[in-house]
Amino acid sequence: MEYNPIYLDIVWVLFATALVFLMQAGFAMLEAGATRAKNAANIIMKNVMDVSIGSLVFWMVGFGFMFGANKSGWIGTSNFFLSDIDPATDSGMFDFAFFIFQTVFAATAATIISGAVSERTKFAAYLIYTVAVTAFIYPIFGSWVWGGGWLSELGDNGFMDFAGSTVVHSVGGWAALAGAIVVGPRLGKYTAGKSPVAIPGHSITLAALGVFILWFGWFGFNAGSTVSGNTGLIAIIAVTTNLAAAAGGVAALTLSYLLWKRFDASMTLNGVIGGLVAITAGTANMSPAMAALTGLIGGMVVVGAIVLLDRKLKVDDPVGAIAVHGFAGAWGTIAVGLFASATYGGVDGLFFGGGVGQLLVQLTGVAAAFLFVFSTSFIVFKVIDMTIGMRASDEDQIRGLDISEHQAAGYPDFAPAIPLVSYSTPVLSGAAVPSGAAIDETIES
Repeated sequence: MEYNPIYLDIVWVLFATALVFLMQAGFAMLEAGATRAKNAANIIMKNVMDVSIGSLVFWMVGFGFMFGANKSGWIGTSNFFLSDIDPATDSGMFDFAFFIFQTVFAATAATIISGAVSERTKFAAYLIYTVAVTAFIYPIFGSWVWGGGWLSELGDNGFMDFAGSTVVHSVGGWAALAGAIVVGPRLGKYTAGKSPVAIPGHSITLAALGVFILWFGWFGFNAGSTVSGNTGLIAIIAVTTNLAAAAGGVAALTLSYLLWKRFDASMTLNGVIGGLVAITAGTANMSPAMAALTGLIGGMVVVGAIVLLDRKLKVDDPVGAIAVHGFAGAWGTIAVGLFASATYGGVDGLFFGGGVGQLLVQLTGVAAAFLFVFSTSFIVFKVIDMTIGMRASDEDQIRGLDISEHQAAGYPDFAPAIPLVSYSTPVLSGAAVPSGAAIDETIES
């Protein structure tokens, strides 16, 4: 039997899928560590449901909207429930591998929102939005870029976003911005004079673990987007991915010291992710030096955007998701029009003699993403807020969403950190809450 190269492609795509799937654990640890202990179980539950609901909904309709026949240039109209895939052919088997790879991308876009609206959002409201983002919002914009839609036809080369700085990350970031605005800030986040109050997360160790898992998984995220194991391109992608992450961390560390005279751990961690997000669009189209520069600027963009959102716009984002994914994703997408090199990816950006054409296409795609995703997300969040309500009650925020939403505790051995209230059913298996347990009115750090 003659060897078919598609088999290696299938193996590579499935291996990359496993790496990207592991990123869900990274997001969970990062978000849990960056928020308070009394909400840890709630964070984990949202991440589990992002994958569970996202996988089912993307299989039902999302994949068809994104990659189905797209005659209009705006939305796919076929292959719902994978109905067009022939399992009797090698190409059909590759299509199944491609589908599961795209599924974990969709789940990534959804989970970005989780951290930005954490500690004050009703669990049921979040589940409804997860359906909306994986069924419609992410797939529709994705169809414009990766599904043969109108953005892929702009200019000489189309809108270039190799692995999703905009398609995945800015989509998640702009949706997170809409959600954070609608749900409002956490209790105690701003003083009466509107000055921001620091609410530290409970474990920088967990947050760091999450970042390292994400960094590791990103090699699958970017290099896997070749959807081929028969290309040496995966080597340069691995190099550019790593350099951008490293540069983003160094930039955020340096800028935080220049601004506040401290080597800020949380800013540094977010800088690493910002570098990764930034290079995701151009990872296959830039030299190592330009990738490092893209990540370096990405790390600085993250710090600046966090300050802008927190202090100027009064948008409460406990984990920095909007800055990291929305702002750094936009920057990285624009950077393709500046730093792309034909030597590495077949097209030259502005600084390599390519003129302004590709840069204008990149700017158009970034603007389209913001306008479409923010507006549709804002409408979805507003409708949820006007029906079942987005925001948890003040009482539930004070005692923690672990108790109010799940009757569980992420850290049951540390009662002062997880204030409990009376319930007729056990909070944890075999451990009922004492009757009359008082609500701790303190908002812990």
